[in-house]
Amino acid sequence: MRIHLSSVFVDDQEKALRFYTDVLGFVKKTEVPLGEDRWLTVVSPEDPDGTELLLEPNGHPAVKPYTAALVEDGIPAAAFAVDDVRAEYERLRELGVHFTQEPLEMGPVTTAVLDDTCGNLIQIVHSR
Repeated sequence: MRIHLSSVFVDDQEKALRFYTDVLGFVKKTEVPLGEDRWLTVVSPEDPDGTELLLEPNGHPAVKPYTAALVEDGIPAAAFAVDDVRAEYERLRELGVHFTQEPLEMGPVTTAVLDDTCGNLIQIVHSR
């Protein structure tokens, strides 16, 4: 068994697509119109057949209070592996990304947390 798909709830799919592709560096994998919304996924360019991330509209009534509570408590909605957290932190800051947690070393793991501009906190992580 493998993880095929995971999702983050977003307040605007087009804005999310721009952030996740133009800023974070993912590539669009699937786009299927579904009325006002889309089935919209992105993948790592390093693994185009790997796990897809669904940029899911936050229209369900339970989503906004749930995601707001996560953000308020500083809990990331997802974690993405990077080769060098500090280098990625600097690259993303130069692009104007707001971080709620600067790089933090915790033994063999380094993490940082960013705001995806679409209602979520996202953690970047590297394990030595």
